Amino acid sequence: MKKKIPSQSVRAHRSIREGGFFNLRVFGSILARTAAVCLALTALAYEPAASVLARPATNIVVNTTSQDLAATPLSNLSARSFVQTGDNVMIGGFIVQGPGTKRVIIRAIGPELSQYGVPNTMADPTLELHDGTGALIGRNDNWQTTIIGGIITHDQVQDIQNSGHAPADARESAIIGDLSPGTYTAIVRGVNDTTGIALVEVYDLGIDTTSFLSNISTRSFVQNGDNVMIGGFIVQGTGTKRVIIRAIGPELSQYGVPTPLADPTLELHDRTGALIGFNNDWQHTVIGGIITHDQVQDIINSGHAPGDALESAIIADLAPGNYTAIVGAVNIEVGTALVEVYDLSGSQ
Repeated sequence: MKKKIPSQSVRAHRSIREGGFFNLRVFGSILARTAAVCLALTALAYEPAASVLARPATNIVVNTTSQDLAATPLSNLSARSFVQTGDNVMIGGFIVQGPGTKRVIIRAIGPELSQYGVPNTMADPTLELHDGTGALIGRNDNWQTTIIGGIITHDQVQDIQNSGHAPADARESAIIGDLSPGTYTAIVRGVNDTTGIALVEVYDLGIDTTSFLSNISTRSFVQNGDNVMIGGFIVQGTGTKRVIIRAIGPELSQYGVPTPLADPTLELHDRTGALIGFNNDWQHTVIGGIITHDQVQDIINSGHAPGDALESAIIADLAPGNYTAIVGAVNIEVGTALVEVYDLSGSQ
């Protein structure tokens, strides 16, 4: 049965406007600094935060080559959510692909979000970086104080300032890494188990354009109101990009994730905040915006159909621009969810 798209999402529009990745200042910063980053987003961090290990990605980029990605790449990871403790911290995963290393800066942002009207911001976020085996290869608490260890071999404060991505508050965290091809996981926690809304970001610093970032996902605890999970990406280039965006909840339980979100909803917004796609339960297409026909068979054919009927998915042919995916909950449910974007087609 087809549904119709909601005429408006006031809560979602407010969330976009009020901060995190999707306020205009941050969008402007991202557009100015994207360089040659290429992202195809996917699920990496199913396991509980305690185990850290990012789930290896296999056969997750469909009909896509590095040449396709270079023509119309997806770029920049940023996600905003309410960060709690234990298994309900915020986890972001990404993969470096290609023959060379990739220099990135990873940031955990909290206090500066308050200037955009975001309530209950995390006062002092910490940042960890793990490799594909789960090993801790870098950490930071307060970007102006470098923690030597793992891939961090010297003081990074000047490098962070020179990158143009230095956090605005001294309590926020950042790591610069020259990463070999492989899978990586970034984890944001609060000092002394404090909680609050935080932002995790990964920027490509543009060194060695033969390698690129790919396969990004974010897992966090989702509530309603201002504590939904917000993830964003940019389509660059001259062509359209076919993607599938998913909101995953119930199937996380098979990986030992506690309190998975029982019935996640998914919204897709453009850079103006306009709602251009909506889904609640992927086997029931919601017609409206960019969704013009039943998508169930297309989702099945993509190879990325969610594992549970209560999970949500949208297939979209997106023109170059900025896009926001918002994962919410039916009624007043809360729980852990995963937001993902897969590249289905390369350039078209």
